Amino acid sequence: MSFAFVFLLALAIPYIIYAQNSQQDYLNAHNAARARVGIKNMVWNSTVAAYAWNYAKRRRGDCNLIHSSGPYGENLAEGSGTFTGTTAVNLWTTERTYYDYTTNTCARKHVCSHYTQVVWRNSNQLGCARVQCTNNGWWFVICSYYPPGNYVGQVPY
Repeated sequence: MSFAFVFLLALAIPYIIYAQNSQQDYLNAHNAARARVGIKNMVWNSTVAAYAWNYAKRRRGDCNLIHSSGPYGENLAEGSGTFTGTTAVNLWTTERTYYDYTTNTCARKHVCSHYTQVVWRNSNQLGCARVQCTNNGWWFVICSYYPPGNYVGQVPY
């Protein structure tokens, strides 16, 4: 019986590692935040995802949260332990607490731009990637958005 348990556990490990980091997991987390404000779901874009993956690989050695300055909107995060893609998206969406839609402003000493990118109405295509950093074992997560959002003077939705 213990052999069967070990065998089943061995089969489950790849799923556990992959859990909360799949395309659908990223989409679900983004689309849940978008649904709360009544805007349409995002769809996965493999070109945008390839861009995110290539940039994540470049950051693998240092895990620095430096924006790529590429053609897409972008959110970055890093974390240790079991930091997943879903955790990163949820981290960005917690900024909702500080965002005032009526005035299109963020509370003093807070950041809201990660949240507003997640819910930017015209950003309807998504690609994300997650890599483990070689310098500290942490996880680097990037989500790229097309078309980009966060235009000064415009509301996200």
